[in-house]
Amino acid sequence: MGAESEIRKRFRAVASSLDERGRRIVAASEAKVLGRGGITTVWKATGVSRRAIYVGLRELGRRPPQDQFGNTRIRREGGGRKKIVETDPDLQQILDSLIEPTLKGDPENPIRWVSKSLRILSDALTKRGHPISHVSVRTLLRDMEYSIQGNSKEIEGKNHKDRDAQFHFINRQVSLALRNNSPAISVDTKKKENIGNFKGSGREWRPSGTPRRVLTHDFIIKELGKVSPYGIYDIANNIGWVGLGVTHDTAEFAVATIYRWWKKLGSKMFQDPKQLLIMADSGGSNGYRIRLWKLELQRLSDRIQIPIRVCHFPPGTSKWNKIEHRLFSFISKNWRGQPLISHAVMLNLIAATTTTTGLKVRCELDPRIYPKGIKVPDAEMESLNIKPDDFHGEWNYTIKPR
Repeated sequence: MGAESEIRKRFRAVASSLDERGRRIVAASEAKVLGRGGITTVWKATGVSRRAIYVGLRELGRRPPQDQFGNTRIRREGGGRKKIVETDPDLQQILDSLIEPTLKGDPENPIRWVSKSLRILSDALTKRGHPISHVSVRTLLRDMEYSIQGNSKEIEGKNHKDRDAQFHFINRQVSLALRNNSPAISVDTKKKENIGNFKGSGREWRPSGTPRRVLTHDFIIKELGKVSPYGIYDIANNIGWVGLGVTHDTAEFAVATIYRWWKKLGSKMFQDPKQLLIMADSGGSNGYRIRLWKLELQRLSDRIQIPIRVCHFPPGTSKWNKIEHRLFSFISKNWRGQPLISHAVMLNLIAATTTTTGLKVRCELDPRIYPKGIKVPDAEMESLNIKPDDFHGEWNYTIKPR
């Protein structure tokens, strides 16, 4: 027992600095010194297996094997446990079919409709006669170049045959407006937001273990309500304007926001413009089929005495609207993880949004009540001074002052 204890102490003192080959060489040296019965004693003291000690005894006094680069080999070439794909060559193919059954010719696979976690995949493979742990499944998936991914919004649905032609048309109108020192703005409504101590999307840096505490539900608080952020992005000056509406996102609210932008910013930056160019989506409060949108634009044109030219993006292409990736995306980044507990918080977060390219944003609260369901009779539509373009006049039109 004395020898075993001494060996244990010596081995523990150096074990942390030894690789696999060093462990068996040290153990073999101790066994050789003890002589008969030394292998068993060293095995009990160090935990190094008898087989490894025998291998170490054969290696004592020999020059260690080297690889092609001159580095000492820990094991002989081909030694160690075989990779699972070597002992089970069909494993990768079966795992592949479990993850994407509809693409691999097995649409009736029983785990097609089940969350494909590592443990579920491990159980499914084991039941098929290929025992494997969930840890090994993770390693295998990485070797097969799989990764955890979410859904990607890229399919736009049915494309209009003149989609690309409309994009080129809009680009020409923007270039012409900028050359003539006329404003070209991109407009849209950002997603409505509930006001209150609700969970904000995204994450923010905070001291470890101190998450921001928010409500467990997302039900609207009547006293606080929700807001509709309507945005305007000035392409020439890289300036955004956001109006926070406290009631409904209507065409009346949208055009009122455009007027406030023009009165407080636009008219000061564009002297004697030939027109105001507006790029908008095909739907929502500024959709090309909305009668109230065109009526309110006519009233705006009469008020500012400037022709208003409108170009709508084709249906299903709203993500190409510049306001989405030049303004709204940066606002979302700026308030990620932040509960929008009040109008003041929203105003400050939006107004504080900047980019390395010099984006500046102004934001105002619009407390007016904008009712829904306003009908525009045919007589009022006939009074509009509107001229559709020859190319898709439903998308492209000019409204002149009456």
